[in-house]
Amino acid sequence: MRALDIKLRRDIRRLWAQLLAIALVIASGIALMVMSLGTYNSLRTTAAAYYERYRFADVFASLERAPDRLRDRIADIRGVQSVETRVTASVTVGVSGVNEPVVGRIVSVPDHGPPLLNALAVRSGRMVRPGRQDEVVIAEPFADAHNLRAGDRIDAVLNGTKRKLTIVGTALSPEFVYAIAPGALMPDDRHFAILWMGRKAAAAAFDQEGAFNSVSLSLLRGTNPDGVVTEVDRILARYGGIGATAREDQISNWFVQNELHQLQTMSRILPTIFLAVAAFLTNMVMSRLIATERAEIGLLKAFGYSSSEIAFHYAKLALAIAALGIALGWIAGALLGHYNTTLYNDNFRFPFLFYRPGTEAFAIAAMVSLAAALAGALAAVRRAALLPPAEAMRPPAPPSFNRAGLSALIPASLDQASRIILRQIARTPVRSLLTSTGIAFSVAVLVLALQWQDSLDRMVDAEFHDSQRQDIFLGTREPQSRRALHEFARLPGVIAVEPMRRIAVKFRYGSRSHRGDIKGLPSDCRLDPIYDAASERVVPVPDGGLVLSGRLAKKLGAKVGDRISVEVMEGRREIFDAPVVRLVESYIGMPAWMNEDRLRRQSGTGDELRFANLLVDTAKEAALYAAVKEMPDIAVVGVKRQAIDKFNETVGEIILVFVSFFSVFAGALGFGVTYNSARIALSERGRDLATLRVLGYTRHEISYILIGEVAVLVLAGLGLGCLAGWGLSWLVTVSFDTELFRVPLVVRPATYGIAVSGALASAFVSAAIVHRRIGSIDMIAVLKTRE
Repeated sequence: MRALDIKLRRDIRRLWAQLLAIALVIASGIALMVMSLGTYNSLRTTAAAYYERYRFADVFASLERAPDRLRDRIADIRGVQSVETRVTASVTVGVSGVNEPVVGRIVSVPDHGPPLLNALAVRSGRMVRPGRQDEVVIAEPFADAHNLRAGDRIDAVLNGTKRKLTIVGTALSPEFVYAIAPGALMPDDRHFAILWMGRKAAAAAFDQEGAFNSVSLSLLRGTNPDGVVTEVDRILARYGGIGATAREDQISNWFVQNELHQLQTMSRILPTIFLAVAAFLTNMVMSRLIATERAEIGLLKAFGYSSSEIAFHYAKLALAIAALGIALGWIAGALLGHYNTTLYNDNFRFPFLFYRPGTEAFAIAAMVSLAAALAGALAAVRRAALLPPAEAMRPPAPPSFNRAGLSALIPASLDQASRIILRQIARTPVRSLLTSTGIAFSVAVLVLALQWQDSLDRMVDAEFHDSQRQDIFLGTREPQSRRALHEFARLPGVIAVEPMRRIAVKFRYGSRSHRGDIKGLPSDCRLDPIYDAASERVVPVPDGGLVLSGRLAKKLGAKVGDRISVEVMEGRREIFDAPVVRLVESYIGMPAWMNEDRLRRQSGTGDELRFANLLVDTAKEAALYAAVKEMPDIAVVGVKRQAIDKFNETVGEIILVFVSFFSVFAGALGFGVTYNSARIALSERGRDLATLRVLGYTRHEISYILIGEVAVLVLAGLGLGCLAGWGLSWLVTVSFDTELFRVPLVVRPATYGIAVSGALASAFVSAAIVHRRIGSIDMIAVLKTRE
């Protein structure tokens, strides 16, 4: 074995604790990258395979009623590969042991053979058989939530008629990977069901014999779906079509793709922080190691070792650190990625799960880590290679001490030990700043993790408390007269009722467009008012004109005073212009509002009632739920309390995992910086500290001088870390700004306090280790060491 390799092994054994601390920081960055990329690749691969294997459609359209012969006209559209017509309907479902109303969606399947598009992955039991009017296959998540199996029976109100339905199987569908009820934010498997019924049975139940009210299309490869969507809308306009939707805008796929986008963003931003700190630590260790080994470098050159051999020797030490970090990061990232992927599968229901992080994630993480380690060591290695032998074998020139600069600011009233601490920091300002910056990064990462709970709490307050002040949201199967409001008001426990109109439209401004809907509100709206999250107050319903969310206005490129073209996608499909009278901030979706009377007149949709908001007495909820279940015309029921509980349950679990991951990573980051700073300072100043010990300083005073220097740098880094945490949170918030939702930037004082406490805990642990190290040093032996 070569002498340099023997020296390398000895250096690793001697510096193992410092090297391990750096490796843990590298491992944290790699684990984050592998976890994020692995989860992203796995979900993307799983979704793509699922969509292809089960023939997920490219275009979807809903309508009121069209004859079956219209299918041929749709199939003749240029670029269309296959067409499948269906019957779909909203229903209410009764499940034993559940007091709250349960809503469902009936979707027909062919009586003979599997669906041509959106095929079912049967998980248990079988498909429905021809001629069986009351057989259904239900979604597996709903079945699991209620412990339902093949042979069980449930109640359902179909087109005003209450019937007993027999479950013959459970299944999953690519159309409902993310299955949410109308008006909901996330899946609620206890209160929303998908039921697949035979085509003839569904048609008979909903007066659709020889007709359909839903159609799905697959397209030839390379076909632009926008042109097909436009043509489908034209064909279905006279049959009550409410606007076709391309796959990218289909609600389930929309949620999936937004989540993939966020994972991809996370894999780019967060690992960069850890790897940047790792590069800084590597540079710090290598620089100080080379400074303490000047004499050894001179001897090696005197014995004939070339500059490149010495440079490669120290580069191998940096590579050894990176290699250990890569190995640990690969293992941790693979395990965390698998766990994270299964956690996502609880919300995105796939019949199979491909956890395939792929060599790409591991290779990218390894290459970036090696580059970071080498970049950190580059300057130090270069100095080692260029050091002349005669110069290297002489002790380094002592620093020039004077009262100028930062040292002049140190108060003379301080005790001697404290002045020693401050002088040392003042004499190495760049090194001190970098150390504080490393501490700041650990605080920033923890602030970023913890502030998510603050932001989500603000979202819940804005969307569920400040904006939605109703308790229950009801939707009818068919348009009702205004007299239905009086029927709702007579329900048990109802305190107040307000109508709400929701109309599907297409907004156009210049060359930009957006498919969405307008909420029509009464001028004295109280239960579901227009709420501006930016100003945190309710905005009055205008007499005329549109109120747009800021995100929708940004997409359209519109501002207050501009006139927007609105094409109604139902009824007579009127087109009208309306001015933008106000912009408000909202966190979820891209809503638009208008005065109900003005919307009714301009859209030509009549005075029918489809939706209503109810304020109820919580003491009479059970009686209210029982009454709603018996109302044959109710097809949509939304209970705000259930939505809040489900949101907190689902998001709370994800946040707990997220915070746990980042707390560990931030702890590793803080420990790596503080321990290396204190340990290297001990190596560099061992002779000075031994001299002070001989002059009469106690061991505790010596520890105070060494650890006090690190403590001052840590305290300086805490404020910088809080500021950096806010900036990092802002960066992630901007990166996560999508059409689906916006995360508000909220960082509460308690979050800063917890993050600072975490950094102090890491610093305390590293200080305790170094303090023990000081006690084990033989000061007399240190003094005998040649300068």
